[in-house]
Amino acid sequence: MNFPIFPEKAIRSFTESVFIKMGCSEEHAVLAADVLLASDLRGIDSHGVARLSGYVRLWEKQRINTSPNIRVVHETATTATVDGDRGLGLVVAPFAMKLAIEKARQYGSGWVSVRNSNHFGIAGYHATEAVKYDMIGFAMTNASPLVAPTFTTERLLGTNPMCYAFPAGKHAPVVVDMATAAAANGKLEIAQRAGKAIPEGWVQTKTGESTSDAHALKTGGSLLTLGSDREHGSHKGFGLSATVDILSAVLSGANYGPWVPPFVAFLDPLPDLPGEGIGHFVGAMRVDGFRPVDEFKSHLDNWIERFKSAKPIDPEQPVVIPGEPEFEAEKERKLNGIPLDESVVKDLKELARRFGIEGL
Repeated sequence: MNFPIFPEKAIRSFTESVFIKMGCSEEHAVLAADVLLASDLRGIDSHGVARLSGYVRLWEKQRINTSPNIRVVHETATTATVDGDRGLGLVVAPFAMKLAIEKARQYGSGWVSVRNSNHFGIAGYHATEAVKYDMIGFAMTNASPLVAPTFTTERLLGTNPMCYAFPAGKHAPVVVDMATAAAANGKLEIAQRAGKAIPEGWVQTKTGESTSDAHALKTGGSLLTLGSDREHGSHKGFGLSATVDILSAVLSGANYGPWVPPFVAFLDPLPDLPGEGIGHFVGAMRVDGFRPVDEFKSHLDNWIERFKSAKPIDPEQPVVIPGEPEFEAEKERKLNGIPLDESVVKDLKELARRFGIEGL
């Protein structure tokens, strides 16, 4: 399917304008737009400007504070807890990562938990910030409860992504950025917009049966954890997702499990919440805390080259290094523009009309 293509500059300017109309400072608007555009440029279309109208709706419901007082509420030399004051996660998470990097510069590593935040875009944006400083970056977040742990139909977890980013030498960084569910909810949204079925193993019905219906969540179904079922390791996906939830929220004082506030504005948060907002966990470790940076990068280059040279099952499909498709997409889209689904374009045009700004 061919989608209309827009220049990066035009989408970026439009997105910044929307955030400013929401009441963000220019600095925060530029940063929030940068996080969203990073997703679109890397080909992760589910988490880019397709989410912009969702942020607007949450702001209209007064669930996002566009002038937050982001502050450190607990701190040691190498750790901290940040309260995001209900700010955009697109702004709060970079604040936390910057703090983690500063701690790593001084002490070798820095670890920051975050509470009282909102959806933070792609984890890869935040983790790769550390790579710029020859550090290994970590980023994870809990999310709206759409995922059923092994042996239940009850939605208790989010897609709970985690990301690890490693600086290489002559090659692009190795970036392991993944949901701990069998599929991110954004992939269902893409299938819904395209009117396509989804693969078996992504979702179950409200009675626990496998389905290929991309709309199954709307009728009481749930996403499955990584592994899909017990025989294929869903308990391992459950364990990974639980790790993200505990580090992001139980550790920070954010909401966890079924109490995580939903991203959609038409659903209200549950009463008697145990924490505040959504939680994140970010970290940075200096490579030279373990060995000289040049040595590490040289060996990671060697690691990448050896895996890329592995004998393929299909000669047309070599091994793909984690992060490689996203970096290739970024090069192509920076040059040729970003394709946007017609339904996303329609949403953006409605935002332009509502805020009285120039459309794409």
